[in-house]
Amino acid sequence: MSWGTELWDQFDNLEKHTQWGIDFLERYAKFVKERLEIEQNYAKQLRNLVKKYCPKRSKDEEPRFTSCLSFYSILNELNDYAGQREIVAEEMGHKVYGELMRYSQDLKGERKHHLQEGRKAQQYLDQCWKQMDNSKRKFERECKEAEKSQMTYERLDNDINATKSEVEKAKAQYYLRTHTADESKNEYAAQLQNFNAEQWKHFNNAIPHIFKNLQDMDQRRTVKLGETYRSFAEAERRVIPIISKCLEGMVSAAKAVDDRRDSGIVVESFKSGFEPPGDFPFEDFSQNLSRTGSDGTISNTPKGERDRDGPPGSRPDPKHAMSKTKNKLWLFGKKPKWSVKMAPSLEDFSHLPPEQRRKRLQQRIDELSKELQKEMDQRDALNKMKDVYEKNPQMGDPSSLQPKISETICNMEKLRSEIHKNETWLSEVEGKQSSRGDRRHSADNHHHTPQGRESPEGSYTDDTSQEHHTPHHRSNPPQPGQPISDPHEFDDEFDDDDPLPVIGHCKALYSFDGKGQNEGTLVMAEDEVLYIIEEDKGDGWTRARKQSGEEGYVPTSYVEITLEKNSKGAVTYI
Repeated sequence: MSWGTELWDQFDNLEKHTQWGIDFLERYAKFVKERLEIEQNYAKQLRNLVKKYCPKRSKDEEPRFTSCLSFYSILNELNDYAGQREIVAEEMGHKVYGELMRYSQDLKGERKHHLQEGRKAQQYLDQCWKQMDNSKRKFERECKEAEKSQMTYERLDNDINATKSEVEKAKAQYYLRTHTADESKNEYAAQLQNFNAEQWKHFNNAIPHIFKNLQDMDQRRTVKLGETYRSFAEAERRVIPIISKCLEGMVSAAKAVDDRRDSGIVVESFKSGFEPPGDFPFEDFSQNLSRTGSDGTISNTPKGERDRDGPPGSRPDPKHAMSKTKNKLWLFGKKPKWSVKMAPSLEDFSHLPPEQRRKRLQQRIDELSKELQKEMDQRDALNKMKDVYEKNPQMGDPSSLQPKISETICNMEKLRSEIHKNETWLSEVEGKQSSRGDRRHSADNHHHTPQGRESPEGSYTDDTSQEHHTPHHRSNPPQPGQPISDPHEFDDEFDDDDPLPVIGHCKALYSFDGKGQNEGTLVMAEDEVLYIIEEDKGDGWTRARKQSGEEGYVPTSYVEITLEKNSKGAVTYI
């Protein structure tokens, strides 16, 4: 249907309708704007959430657990998902909201132009009507005047008292008014004919054309709304495949969680490489009672039994007994002081447990190897550049590269030296671990032979005269500076009744059999921890006390000593 033929008389209503159409379009544009602002805020909040739970961390703190890696994968997918929400907002802002606002301005300008044309046509028709109406009124007025003059003439003409001049004057006036009325009649007829022609043109040509333009404008507005509705949906649908991939990535991350692998990582992360502690010996506190119960004399126990029980210095320390009882199960309770005070961090990581030390050394070797490869690549590049300069001197001076090449080679040598040093430490750690595993396996197989004992080199012998075998993974330990010639040389050292205070602790690097159970020496196993009660006085022997209270001398070169900070002496690592 055409507005021009059906709504020829609804100019005002069409004006209101077209204004409502533009207002509705702008209302929808406002809706789209608020919708894309929601998307922008949603994407921003998602990115802030991801940033909050993905803090910056150093390389050493990178998560290795599958549960952590999966969570960070989910955060990455969520970050991509937020990016897709930003794309949706951008599409809506550019292809929907921006397009609607530009089109709204065009519609306003076009509507204003059509309405102005309609008003001009209406004003012209009104002007024609006024001219026609004025001519009509004039014609009517002239006709009335002509009728009055006619009546005046007829009255004077029939009046016998009227003079001839009066009659002639009235007759002339009558003829004048009649002629004027005829002219007004002709003018009115012409104006009426002109108005009718303009009115026909107005309602059959001008107004239909204007209304058709308004109709086309309104229909284009409706079509544009439909297109923007589709664009609004397409902006959302276009990102659905990528969003689906993000969700699939989250599901894949969830499936990648492996409880067994995480448990294995825990073992690898905290495995120390130490063997579990052995059985604690029985602590006979009745020895002090027997000594004080016979007028201060020494117990009647035969000397042979005393010798079998250990040297006199092996009496338990009554001052230390309570602390030993409280702390001996430190793996599940309070740790003793010596386990809390860690040794200072060393270049070879010897302050760490064997397994952790091996991992740190391997990590350092890998890092140094990467740096060495970079230096090698740089050297090769410099050499190639030098060859190019030698073949083409105009490109550069070859001698200018020599300092850089020398510096690179020097760096390579330093890195190779560092790698070799760390590989030596790594071999030492791996050798100790393999030796410890072999000895533990051998001890399990020969548990029924108590005569066997471990030599400093790590081999088991059944006879003290048997020659020691040197394994490939460890060199012979250094011997004490002054060997014990007299079995009773240290007897006088243990005659004091008051036990010496603990000044530090030590860890056995090798096993020591006490020189054939001689008095004064202390038997120790590899990796056993002892208390230091007297430092080495220069003779190569250190006085120590076991956790059971047994005291004696051990070779200083066989142990790794750590003294307390408030005690005399320095920390010694052998």
